[in-house]
Amino acid sequence: MSVVCLESLTFGLGHLARAADALGERLMLLTRDRSFYTYELERLPKDALDVVEIDTFDMERVAGLLRHTPGLRGLISSTDTWTLVGAELTDRLGLPGLDAAALRLTRDKAAVRNRLHDAGLTRGRAAEVIGTGTEPRESLLKEVGLPAVVKDSAGTGSQNVWLVGDEPELVAALDEATGRELKGRLFAEPYFSGPVYSAETLTWTGRTRLLGVSSRLMSPEPYFREEITAFPVAFPQARRALLERWLGEVLAAIGYTDRFAHVEFVLTTGGPEVVEINPRIGGALVGEGMCRALGVNVYEAMIEAALGRRPRLMDADPPGGPAVAFVLGYPATPGVFTGVAGVDRLADMPGSPVWYPVKRVGDPVEHLTDSRGYAGIVYAEAETAELATHHAVAASNALTVLTEPFPPPEATGRREASGG
Repeated sequence: MSVVCLESLTFGLGHLARAADALGERLMLLTRDRSFYTYELERLPKDALDVVEIDTFDMERVAGLLRHTPGLRGLISSTDTWTLVGAELTDRLGLPGLDAAALRLTRDKAAVRNRLHDAGLTRGRAAEVIGTGTEPRESLLKEVGLPAVVKDSAGTGSQNVWLVGDEPELVAALDEATGRELKGRLFAEPYFSGPVYSAETLTWTGRTRLLGVSSRLMSPEPYFREEITAFPVAFPQARRALLERWLGEVLAAIGYTDRFAHVEFVLTTGGPEVVEINPRIGGALVGEGMCRALGVNVYEAMIEAALGRRPRLMDADPPGGPAVAFVLGYPATPGVFTGVAGVDRLADMPGSPVWYPVKRVGDPVEHLTDSRGYAGIVYAEAETAELATHHAVAASNALTVLTEPFPPPEATGRREASGG
């Protein structure tokens, strides 16, 4: 009996393979490039799962392979990039899955904003950006107001996001956006000020359980670069209960009836405001942190949901564990990644800090204003999320992510020519 994973987040594959094994299932990973999962695969027994390299954007090829997979019982698609591909395959093959319409909605941030506004769950509407002349700008200012955020409706990793505080900044953002390749379409929405969090939830048959809240410490404005995360945030019980009820209403409003969700929100003076809804477990080390802090392998719930079974985590009382935090490691300047200095110092620091590599030596680091720029993650633990954050930040401060300048174009050209 098999469960197929259509690509995966950078970390968590080991937990997923162990979860499948614990439930008597065989995990198969379909990927365009198995080297993307080198860190995880090197730490698993060679027979822990089956890895098949295939063009995972080629719907027909993947569908053909799945039709000939013995005992196929479920499909997991836990990344933003392959969400809609996974939804289409699940529907074609008659496998258990969330309504594809709900998944398509989550990949359209503008539509989500307006659906929530219609349901009375946000104070602002989204407005599409059509053209860059005076009339479209005036329309945006009237519909959305200032300050506002201009962004890609299907963007990921804080890419193609502009904070605008006045009309000249709006003009500059729209001009810059015209030269960008977007995954969706450009739109604007109100900018809500306050600390950013992400709710890690599990929903089944329309009931949502809040598993915990992650803090999301961001870079200074005007960028939205994620820098530090801790889990679980210690909300007072009454506020946590209100959050859980609000999250249930938010997910119900978009037709999200089953599975994990990672809901980013801002806690404003007027209450919580959704930033975006991701139909998956959290990225980076959020899944790892949930497993450790809750004391259970939460990926078993992912396997159970893929099989169409009520996840036991919906009703369980997890034993708990240490609070966790992690810091994304960015270099000071763009360039070619050459390594990390100071990793040897982590063994003598509190919180059992660990460096999780993301980039490989030789990889280019071109963008430092969004999550494309981090080379790895420093993880640490403690009795509370606050103390874990202190441990992770101290460990991160001992490390230096190194880059060297990009070679000049003419040197690159000579090297390519000589290499054939």
